[in-house]
Amino acid sequence: MSFPLLTATALTPAIGAVVTAAVPAERRTAAKWLALLFSVATAAFAAAVLLRFDTGDGADRYQLTESRSWIEDFGVRYELGVDGIGVAMIALTAVLIPFLIGAGWNDADPREEEAPASRRWRPTQGFFALILAVEAMVIMSFAATDIFLFYIFFEAMLIPLYFLIGGFGDRAGGQDEEGQARQRSYAAVKFLLYNLAGGLIMLAAVIGLYVATADQLDAGTFSLQAILQARASGELDLATSTERWLFLGFFVAFAIKAPLWPVHTWLPNAMGESTAPVAVLITAVVDKVGTFAMLRFCLGLFPEASDWATPVVITLALISIIYGALLALGQRDMKRLIAYASISHFGFIVLGVFAMTSQGQGGATLYMINHGIATAALMLVAGFLISRRGSRLIADYGGVQKTAPVLAGTFLIGGLATLSLPGTGPFISEFLVLVGTFSRYQAAGVIACTGIVLAALYVLVLYQRTMTGPVKAGLEKLPDLRVRELAVVGPLIGLLIFLGVYPQPLTDIVNPAIEHTLSDVDQTDPEPHIPEVEAAE
Repeated sequence: MSFPLLTATALTPAIGAVVTAAVPAERRTAAKWLALLFSVATAAFAAAVLLRFDTGDGADRYQLTESRSWIEDFGVRYELGVDGIGVAMIALTAVLIPFLIGAGWNDADPREEEAPASRRWRPTQGFFALILAVEAMVIMSFAATDIFLFYIFFEAMLIPLYFLIGGFGDRAGGQDEEGQARQRSYAAVKFLLYNLAGGLIMLAAVIGLYVATADQLDAGTFSLQAILQARASGELDLATSTERWLFLGFFVAFAIKAPLWPVHTWLPNAMGESTAPVAVLITAVVDKVGTFAMLRFCLGLFPEASDWATPVVITLALISIIYGALLALGQRDMKRLIAYASISHFGFIVLGVFAMTSQGQGGATLYMINHGIATAALMLVAGFLISRRGSRLIADYGGVQKTAPVLAGTFLIGGLATLSLPGTGPFISEFLVLVGTFSRYQAAGVIACTGIVLAALYVLVLYQRTMTGPVKAGLEKLPDLRVRELAVVGPLIGLLIFLGVYPQPLTDIVNPAIEHTLSDVDQTDPEPHIPEVEAAE
C-alpha cells in the first residue's frame, strides 16, 4: 500500500491542534511555535501532493486515492482523492495558514488585567489550536470523495470557527468590553445558525441521493466516483424531479457557505467581529469550500439540474457582484468593507462556475486561489493598522503614508490586487471569468463588468481616505510594519505578482479537471462567432 499522503496532510494539523492545546498555560510562546511548526509541516505535505499529482495526458482524474471500509452497513467509506482543483485548493489552504499564524502571533495574548484568570484556560493555546483544527477539516473537505465523509467535515468545521469568532474576536470595535462581547456572540451565533441550516438541508439531500442510488444500483452508495461511473454507464439515471430537488439541497448549503446573495448576511458580521487572521481564514479558506463543492458535487452529480438552474444562479451571481460592491462603497468600517468586497468577488466565482465554459470555470478556480491570497494581504495589513490605532472606522485614519510608508505601500498593492489590476493574479482570473461568460451569456458579461468599475471606486476611495491627506491626530507616531509583519505580507504580495505574470503552473494543474467537469455536464465551449465580410466589388 502506498503512503497515504492525503491523510497525512489532513492529520498533521489535527495532531498539531491537540498538541498545541495541551501546552501549559504559562508556555504561550512555545504553543505559538508549535502551531507554526505543524502548519509548516502541513505545507510540506501539501507540496508533496502537488509534486506527486500527474498533469500529463491520460492521467487519472482522481489521484492519490485512498479507500477503506468505514460504516459498511450504510455504504459509507473512507475515500479520498484529488483532481487538479482539489490539489490547488489544498495548496492554497496549506500556504495561507502559516502566514495567518504569524499575523495573529499576539492576537490571543491576554491583557495584563486578564492575565491571572486567563492562565486557567489557555487562551493563546486555544486560539492556535482552533486554527489548526479548521485547517485539518478544510483539507479533508477538499480531499473527500465519499459524499457522507465530505458532509461530516463540511459541518464539523463550524464548531472551531464558532469559538474563534465568539471567543477571540476583534478588540477594536469602538465599544466597551461588554458591548464587544455581545457583538461577537451575535456574529458567532448568526454564522452558526446560517451554516447549520444549510447543512441540515444538505443532509436531507445526501440521504435522498443514497436512497436513489440504492433503488437503481445493487446497493446504496455515497462514493462520488462510483456514482459518476454509474451515471456515465447508464446504470444510474435519476428522475428529473428527483435530480432537481437533490441539486437544490446541495446548492443551498454551498451558496450559504460561499456566500451568495441573499444568504450572505452572516459574512460581514463574522468578518467584522473576528481578528484579522480569523477573518482571512473565513473568507479566503473556509468559504472556498462552498464554491469548490459547486464544481465537484453540484455539476458532477446533477448535470441536468445544473443546466436547469443556470439562469437563476447567474442572476444571483450578478446581484452579488453589484450588491456587494455597492455596499462596500458605502461602508465606514474597514473590515466590513473588505467583507462586502468579498461577497462581490464570490459572485464572480459563481458566475464563472455556471457559465459552463472552460474559460469561465478555469477562471473561477483561479479566482478562488488569487482572491484568497489578495484578501489575505489586504485584510492582514488592515488588521496591523487597526491594532495600532484601535479603531476599525475609516474616518479615524488619514495621512498614514507619511508616517508608515511601507504599511501604506503594501496596503495599496493588496488593494490594487483586489480590484484586479493587470499584473496581479486576480486580473487573470477575472478576465477568464468574463471571457467565458461573454462567450455564452453576453448580457451577463456586460452587467458583471460593472463590478470592475465599482471595485476600483471602493478600493481607491478607501486608500485615499486612510493613507493620503493630512495626518490625523493621534497618528503622528504610528509605527511602520515590523519584521514579523513584513515576513507575513511580503510573500503574499510576491505570490500575487508571480501568479499575475506567470499563471501557467496553476492552469496546467486546473485545466484537465475543468475538462472533466464540462464533460460531466455534457457541455463544450461555444464556437467563436466570426462575422462574414463581404468581398469588395
